[in-house]
Amino acid sequence: MTDSPDDKREPNEPIQTQKNRLHDAISPYLRQHANNPVHWQPWDEQAFEQARRENKPIFLSIGYAACHWCHVMERESFENPDIAALLNKHFVSIKVDREEHPDLDALYMNVVVAMTGQGGWPMSVFLTPDLKPFYGGTYFPPERRYGMPRFRDVLEQIMLHWQHNEAALTENAEKAVALLRQQAVPDTTEADEPDATLLDTAAQQLQQGFDTENGGWSDAPKFPSPAAIRLLLRAYCRTQKAYLLSMATTTLDKMRDGGIFDQLGGGFHRYTVDAQWRVPHFEKMLYDNAQLAEAYLEAWQITGNADYRATAESVLTYLLRDMRDPSGGFYASQDADSDGEEGAYYLWSYEEVLQHLGTEAGRWFCNCHGIQPDGNFSSPEESHAGRNIPLRVQEDAALATPRATLLQVRNNRVPPQTDDKVVTSWNALTITAFAKAALALGESRYGDAALKAGCFLRDVMLRDTMLLRAWRQGEANLPGYLDDYACTVNAFIDLYECSADSRWLTLARNLADMMLEKFHNAQHGGFYSTSEEHKHLLARLQPFHDTAEPSGNAQATLALLRLGVLFDAEHYTSLAQETIRTGLHLMRKAPMMALNLLLATEFLLRGADEITVTGDQNHPQMAAFLREVGASFIPNRVLIYGDDGTGHPEVSDTHAAGASELPTVRVCKNRTCLPPATTPEALAEQLRT
Repeated sequence: MTDSPDDKREPNEPIQTQKNRLHDAISPYLRQHANNPVHWQPWDEQAFEQARRENKPIFLSIGYAACHWCHVMERESFENPDIAALLNKHFVSIKVDREEHPDLDALYMNVVVAMTGQGGWPMSVFLTPDLKPFYGGTYFPPERRYGMPRFRDVLEQIMLHWQHNEAALTENAEKAVALLRQQAVPDTTEADEPDATLLDTAAQQLQQGFDTENGGWSDAPKFPSPAAIRLLLRAYCRTQKAYLLSMATTTLDKMRDGGIFDQLGGGFHRYTVDAQWRVPHFEKMLYDNAQLAEAYLEAWQITGNADYRATAESVLTYLLRDMRDPSGGFYASQDADSDGEEGAYYLWSYEEVLQHLGTEAGRWFCNCHGIQPDGNFSSPEESHAGRNIPLRVQEDAALATPRATLLQVRNNRVPPQTDDKVVTSWNALTITAFAKAALALGESRYGDAALKAGCFLRDVMLRDTMLLRAWRQGEANLPGYLDDYACTVNAFIDLYECSADSRWLTLARNLADMMLEKFHNAQHGGFYSTSEEHKHLLARLQPFHDTAEPSGNAQATLALLRLGVLFDAEHYTSLAQETIRTGLHLMRKAPMMALNLLLATEFLLRGADEITVTGDQNHPQMAAFLREVGASFIPNRVLIYGDDGTGHPEVSDTHAAGASELPTVRVCKNRTCLPPATTPEALAEQLRT
């Protein structure tokens, strides 16, 4: 590396001890950096204006509160006064929470992946004063290791190039922006219509990439894929090919039995660093748990396996216990670290278990959970030596009591930090999980949780003609993105199905119309992820690929298909078909990247199962009817409450039925209806055919 000028502080120069510009941020992630000696700024015009005025490059750091390596880079570099002095003198440093600004995260991640071949967090990007990227990476260590340059060397090299060859960096930035804008245009070369071969090809790819021993679709690290599981369940339902169901259930079994699942407290960690689902990366994300609860619930519906129901309920119990704000919204995540160490909250020594459970009971518990005297946790961390992550080696109903005992012991440890902001799209996914569980299991507490969270989105996050993105402790100020709108439309439809209150359906339709106005790409079809309300963007992306969350285009497509059936509105259906055609190239080229859009396509191709319920909602038999509907695996179900036989809430009053009217259920498929069912037994027989 080229030598650089001495940018260290003068001997008597004070270290910054005052808070930087992040101290008023809503985001807990930004507030974590408020006392760094780096002069951090939020993503706003004041920071941009300073970069332009002083002609300094921008150092953009993007991460999130539960990110382990974000914490590591903060401790190693952002709390280092010498590195801070270098950043403060030669750069304008901006910190962004990717969960508040998924648009910026997606834009600049595309650039980093193009430049380096990989992405991740923390993301480190260097921009010109007009926000164009010219260099990027992820985590940079303070000293050379992992094959990475040390962070100080990176800063010094960029500083020197900016001082002596700014034109070349600007030229690189222009090329990066041109590539970014080219990638932003969807590939619409597929001119034909979607057909069942799309679904068959996806199932074949899932089979080819399947880990037959451990379940899942990768080696290490291993991430859950709830959309893949749900697509396999539908493929099995369509074809009755046993291997499709086996791939789904093997994956569900291995995850439930592994360290990725919190065997004591419920809920799933983000991923495992090994291929056997044993050694987790300990952060817990709301969106993972919402989607996995729905996947396990569907597996219970199709197999009747009580373990899947129990796992889904364990996830929901965890969310209610640890992740719910008093307002009714659900928190974003829990950290991987606690007490300065990754995983410390979740790990046990063999002796510790025996101490709290007694020798005999403790040994039995350890045998059932794979806990060993010398530890079962393979990790480079010295502090993990002799530690264990509980696994499920064998199950016994009697294990509930010692699990509760150890959970209480664990509750007395220093807990991981919770990112207590409420993210709209993630809450919508959670509402969907609770609403479907309430209908399937007849559990009022799940329905109450779904309704309270729905009321929070309706009353706090939906303001006139705008849905907001994130809220924390009474503050919310960012406009929502496509996934916020689309997931919330689906959540409101699920609340209608759960509650029979047609006001949720009206809200869903109004919000869908708002979504169309703000995000629809009239030129190419489909939807942008951002609206005109999102500023300072180099391009408007139109992603059809999933991340750990469903793509906004997939959720929008599903919402429009459901509304098209509910309101008999061809306008919604045709827009959904248009979106599927726009995403057809990706589904054909890389179906594993577009699993949620394939789920929506399956809905379109197979058609909706319309189930119309009429009669008195308070009749004793109504609960039995609804439980039969909810407990059945009906993947493309559209549940309609009405009293005039049309089945369309637009023209029927949900609550108008007379108090003495007996409940009746009519099942229709592709506008062909079976005779009305007047008993739960008759309905069960129809749903099985």
